[in-house]
Amino acid sequence: MTIRVALVDDQALIRAGFRMVVDSQEDLEVVAEAADGDAAVALLATDACPADVVLMDVRMPGLDGIAACAAITAACEARVIILTTFDLDEYVVSAIQAGASGFLLKDAPPEDLLAAIRTVHAGDAVIAPTATRRLLNRFATHLPAARANPGVGDLTEREREVLVLMARGLSNQEICAALVVAEPTVKTHVGRVLAKLGARDRVQAVVAAYESGLVRPGVE
Repeated sequence: MTIRVALVDDQALIRAGFRMVVDSQEDLEVVAEAADGDAAVALLATDACPADVVLMDVRMPGLDGIAACAAITAACEARVIILTTFDLDEYVVSAIQAGASGFLLKDAPPEDLLAAIRTVHAGDAVIAPTATRRLLNRFATHLPAARANPGVGDLTEREREVLVLMARGLSNQEICAALVVAEPTVKTHVGRVLAKLGARDRVQAVVAAYESGLVRPGVE
């Protein structure tokens, strides 16, 4: 199955470079382009969204990437990867809260871009668990005051343990070792946590853990 990709960036040269890399793969195809957030929303925020994965710049004239990401993820099943300079961009947490499934440096190697698209399309996030924690700790000042995700109250004690370990940056294998359980069991718990929290992926679940006060930035 071909993964349909949309490119959203106000710089035509960057879009052209991404298109060349994406279209070089048999399983990937660029099906849409937009030069700003308003055009992206008009094109993609529909029930019949033409794309499976959207590469979205953060800083664009008019509607920015965060607002466009929120509109698109609310309207359809397309997954959004935010394109960022990271060290300069202070909007990453807001973007995750808006529904982004991950982040990619604009100067990332082509193989990283391709891997990110496939990973997100498969239902995971492109940010590794340890990077997720580092990101949230770094941008803790941008998190809103603690607020409860309704789904947190529905978690079992073991599911809460798994969520806390996820937020602390542990992989499934590391959670297995910490809880002394088999990996299929952990995968089942992770799946139930995502379902109860209404989270698209691990990153969204970790944000919910921080927002609910279940985990505090910088605290082991």
